[in-house]
Parts: sequence; structure tokens; C-alpha cells
Amino acid sequence: MACHDRLITIGYALMPDEPHPETPAPGSAPPRRGRRLLGLLALGVVLIGAAGLYLYLTFSLPVGEGPAGPAVAKAAFTHPWTTRPVLLVGLGDSITAGFGTRRGHTYFDRLVANPPDEFSDMKGICLSAVFTNLRTTNLSVSGTVSSEHAQGQLPHVPRADALTLGFVVITTGGNDLIHNYGRTPPRNQAMYGATLEQAKPWVAEFADRLETIVSGLESRFPGGCHIFLADIYDPTDGVGDIAKAGLPAWPDGMKVFGAYNDAIRDCAKKHSSVHLVNFHDAFLGHGIRCRQFWARHYDRKDPH
Repeated sequence: MACHDRLITIGYALMPDEPHPETPAPGSAPPRRGRRLLGLLALGVVLIGAAGLYLYLTFSLPVGEGPAGPAVAKAAFTHPWTTRPVLLVGLGDSITAGFGTRRGHTYFDRLVANPPDEFSDMKGICLSAVFTNLRTTNLSVSGTVSSEHAQGQLPHVPRADALTLGFVVITTGGNDLIHNYGRTPPRNQAMYGATLEQAKPWVAEFADRLETIVSGLESRFPGGCHIFLADIYDPTDGVGDIAKAGLPAWPDGMKVFGAYNDAIRDCAKKHSSVHLVNFHDAFLGHGIRCRQFWARHYDRKDPH
């Protein structure tokens, strides 16, 4: 039977004008097996394309150019705000220290004076334009945690006279959360991976440190001060999937993160001298999901 079948196949091959029994005649539909194979191939191409697009939108994170915030009214900067001596102080971590930023381009530097390549709509908008007697000191250090801000930086803030008005900008608490990136068991001020129950006493200690910083600053400025305290931004854009940034999963991460931000916001509510700087909301849509147009906080005008 095997030889007979092979002879029939060879015979059909030698007769090109006659269709092979398993080969569809011209213009007829392909056999069911062929249609199924083509469908599977098409589905595979679609799935591979969708996966590639998802990976591109998730892990290809572009850095934008231009202003990173709302427009600032120029009219307020056309006349002095006070003739009193003013001391601007920076406290905290890498954000205020300006880690990775060119000299003169940190946010602290730009508060003081415009860099030579300032955006056209920001020229003249700086504190040196409105404070005629301005001194500055930036005590912040990259990588520091909140106890170092309270115990190491605060004591170095100069004690001002009664005529001097203090302005203080602070970023604190972020390193307490992310150290040591899951490489060590969670502990106070190196909390990555902690459960909310573990973190509760550490959060309470953080709240106490904030009170120490605020009271210490107020005592150093008998003539009054304004303290601008920033909350902590969320690199996951509100989702909490930090593992997508290449770090270990942290199931309670958003809860612990939220508790720290609550402590910062509560501190601002308690003290008339403290003004909350809402880094958290401004950053949403500019973390690891900045390109995901289906995400809740996607910023169509600035997807970077």
C-alpha cells in the first residue's frame, strides 16, 4: 500500500494540469488545516506586537524638555517683597541637594537666581529679584535619611537675629522608605519591604522628627520663618507595582508610603509656619507609567 500511494503521488506530480487530491483547485478555499494555521500565525503576530508595544511603553521612559510645572505669574516678581534681611536654607536629601543636576540648575539654585540658559517665560522669576538682602545656605546631602536631617543638618542652621526672615525648603523621608531596596530586612529608616504593622512605630518616630525639625527652625528665626515641606513622590504613578522598576515586590509599599505622606501633611496642618509642597500630585503621570496612555494619571500634554 505504501508503494501504491507513493506511485499515485508521483503520477500526479508528473501531470501538472491535474490538481493533486490534497491541493485545492485554483480559486477554491484553502483546506481547514491551512486556515487554522494562518489564523494561529496571525494571532501570534498580534500578541507579539501587543507585548512589544506594552514593553516599549512600560520600560522605554523618555525624559522631556522644558518647564516641569505650571506657569508662574511674572507680575509678582516686578517689585520687592520685603526690605528685611532674608536667609534661605535648604535641608534634606538628594532632591534639595540636586543630585545629578548641573551646577546652577538645582531647584534650590533656581529659586535663588535664574541660570544663564533659563526658559524665556521664567527669566526674572527668582527670589533674588524680590529679596534685596538675600543670603543662602544649602545643607542638604544626597542619600541622607530623616534622622540625619534632624540631628546632623538642623544644628548647622544659623541662628538669625530678630530682623531676619527665614525661608526653609525641605525634602525628607523618601530615603527612609526606599533603603535598602529590599537587599536587607526592613528596619527603621531602611523600610523597604516592611508590612504596615512593622512600619507603624517607625512612622510615628518620623512624625516626631518632623516636629523636632519644625520647632528647631522656628527657634532659630525669632523674626519668623516660612518652612516649605515637600511630600514624597510616587514613582509607580499610583499603582504600587514597584517591581516593574526592577526592585523586589513590596506588597504593603503603598500603605507605608501613604502613612509617611500623611505624617508630612499632618505636620503642615499643625503649624502655620509650614507650607506643604505637593510633589506627590505634581509627579503623578511622570513615573514608570508615563507612556501608558491607558493609565489613570497619564499626562497627554507631558508624557515624560
